[in-house]
Amino acid sequence: MTIEIRRKLKRIALISDTHSYFGEEIKPYVQDCDELWHAGDIGNMETADQYESLGIPFRAVYGNIDDHVLRRRYQETLDFEIENVHVLMIHIGGYPGKYSPKAKQLIFTGEYKLFIAGHSHIAKVIYDKQHDLLHMNPGAFGKSGFHTIRTMIRFSIENSSVFNAELIEFAKR
Repeated sequence: MTIEIRRKLKRIALISDTHSYFGEEIKPYVQDCDELWHAGDIGNMETADQYESLGIPFRAVYGNIDDHVLRRRYQETLDFEIENVHVLMIHIGGYPGKYSPKAKQLIFTGEYKLFIAGHSHIAKVIYDKQHDLLHMNPGAFGKSGFHTIRTMIRFSIENSSVFNAELIEFAKR
């Protein structure tokens, strides 16, 4: 007898560069998600606490504006596996062809399928053929910065696949 073990689909909400902003408008977009990931520049501990209180697991890295308190709570990089997808998350990471030195070093040492970065305030989803990985940058969800549209990404992970990525846009002010 063969028993098939089916893993549960994981729905992920991805944000970055909140810069001390927590908006109630995120709640409907995370209510059907299994986890919320933050790619850095959270801003302050109160904002981190608000995201952590949404009732789903919260994974985050610190960014260049985050102070020593946030840096004690979160790491510079996260390296984890979910649904057989090896994930690397760092705030300043660049993108395919223009990775930051630290991201490039980490990418070369791991078998990642998903690379997540923030910092640029520009939403991107790019497949990197050279490293056989998907790069995501959710843009900026906060109201500080040069961007005119606030953004986040939602996507699904199941059985080694990342799919159904959607970019969600919000007015800046």
